[in-house]
Order: sequence, then C-alpha cells, then structure tokens
Amino acid sequence: MSTELSPGKRATGGSPSAGPVAGAPPAAGRWRIGYCGITDEAAADLTGQLAAADELGWRAIELRSVDGRPLDLLSGPAFARAAARIAEAGLRVPVVASRIGGWTRPVSCDFGRELDELALLADRCAALGTRFLRIMSYPNDGLSQADWEREVLRRIRLLARSAERHGVVLLHENCSGWAGRHADRALRLLDAAGSDALGLLFDTGNGAAHGYRPLDLLRELAPHVRHVQVKDAVRSAGGAVVYRTPGEGDAEVAACLRLLLSAGYRGHWSIEPHVAVRPHEGHRDEPAACRAAFTRCGRALRELAETAAAGAGGGWQGSAAGLEWTPPC
Repeated sequence: MSTELSPGKRATGGSPSAGPVAGAPPAAGRWRIGYCGITDEAAADLTGQLAAADELGWRAIELRSVDGRPLDLLSGPAFARAAARIAEAGLRVPVVASRIGGWTRPVSCDFGRELDELALLADRCAALGTRFLRIMSYPNDGLSQADWEREVLRRIRLLARSAERHGVVLLHENCSGWAGRHADRALRLLDAAGSDALGLLFDTGNGAAHGYRPLDLLRELAPHVRHVQVKDAVRSAGGAVVYRTPGEGDAEVAACLRLLLSAGYRGHWSIEPHVAVRPHEGHRDEPAACRAAFTRCGRALRELAETAAAGAGGGWQGSAAGLEWTPPC
C-alpha cells in the first residue's frame, strides 16, 4: 500500500523523461522514481538476487553479474535463462553495469575488445528491455595528463558512436577514470560524445574513495544525471574507506536525494552498498551477511527517499517499490 507523504513547497517546471531533466514534476501525469539495487551484492546466484528484490518489494534490479560472472562473460544459454527468470519474476532491469572503462580497464587496454563487449551487451540490453549501460572513463596507465585526456576523449567519442548504432545509452559513473571526480571533465565527456548516446550516472558514495565531496559534484551535474547509485561511506583517521548503511556515513545521501528531486530527476535510485561485498577488493561476506546488509541498505534508501520527498512537497506517495508523484486535482 502506498503511503502519502506530507506536503510542502514545490518548484515548477519539468522536461521529458527521455533526457536530462531540470525543475520539478510536470503539471500533468505521473512521475516515478523506482528503487532497485545491484543485487549481486545480496547474493551471487540469481535465485538469491531475485529473492532479495522480492523481500524489499522492488519491481526492478540493476544487473552486474550472475553466479559470479559478469554479464558479458555469461554463455548465450546462461544469459537467456537468466533473462527469462528475471522476466518471470516481473522485474525490470533499468541499467546493466558493464566493466567498460572501469577499474580493471586502464587506458592502455585493448579498445577493440571494449567495442566488442559493447556490441554484445547492447544485444543483451535489448533482451532485458533496457537501453542504459554503465561505463567509466579509463584509469591512467603511465600516460601524461595530456595524452590520457586525449585518449579517453577519443575512446568515449567512438564508444558513443557505437552505442548510438546499437540503440543503447552509455552512462558514465563518477568513479574510476579520467572524469571520475571532476565535474568539468564529466561535462567534457558529454561534449566529446556529441550525442544523446552518452549520459551520466551519479553514485552518492564514491567521494570517500576518490577524494571529493559528492554533493558539490552533483550540484554541477544534476541536470545530466540519468541514473543514481546509492551508497555511503566514511574515511577513517588512517585513510581507510569504510562503507556504511545509507544515511550513516559522510556522503550526505539525504541532501543528494533532495537535490535530485529539486532538479527534476526521474528514473531509479539503486543501492550499491559495498557494505558486505566490495568487488574492487575481492571481498564478499558469508551469504547470510550479504543478504542482511543488502536488505538493511534497501530499507534505509526507502526511509531516506520518503523523507526527502516529504520535504519536497506536492503529490508524492511512497511505497516499497519507489516514489510516485501525481498532480493535485
């Protein structure tokens, strides 16, 4: 059952859901923000991933791996079985999290293989009913700053052209790579692509690991954000990054969600907690602990989101599946 959220001040304006948005909910029609998560942090196997989504009452999952294998490394039959099971569970896949340009793919990596992976994942996105594919922007590997920049922009330009041909939209995450921590560089990626086939993905919790304040970055990038991953973290006195339940760290998650609402964001808010599973460290807790941590983080996201929506005012309603805005009668 939906829970109506308390009214307050609301801005005006809006833009079509197919592209970057700014302003508040439209004057007519429904406007949704769904909850989901990268469910391989709940369980490695698909059965566990689907069960976690069902426990949280979600209608969507963000897909990164199945049975410990990235989506691009699944065999054709294995992928077909996974896609069928996701559909049978009544779940959408709003975004596929790829490894293209990521922390295992320095700027010196074989670019031809990146293009091949994009083509394969574009086909798999079509089978899953999504157009969005997460990428990053290539960690450096000994190049000068100028050469690193030049090569990243070249690769992004070619990736965007390929994405456009294949009918997918690449979403660059503020994580590893040349544009991971600088708003001006992220905007330069968009300029270099020169196409709607590249947008931005914002992760609330990457600042602790990469040395920036997420809210400052988001203020400059919010109109271009088309998908959001939610995590929280603190940096210890010794410099170690410790991931926390959303709302319990230093990432100002609640403020980020409020800013996204005021910017007119629509789409999904997707947890990637890193509390029990940290792929970049090769760390995974025992299965029961992974499931418990993921569920706790999913419930924390709902609480933060409903609080943010109540402050935004208007016709917001909250449910286990997400937020929905309807215009006043």
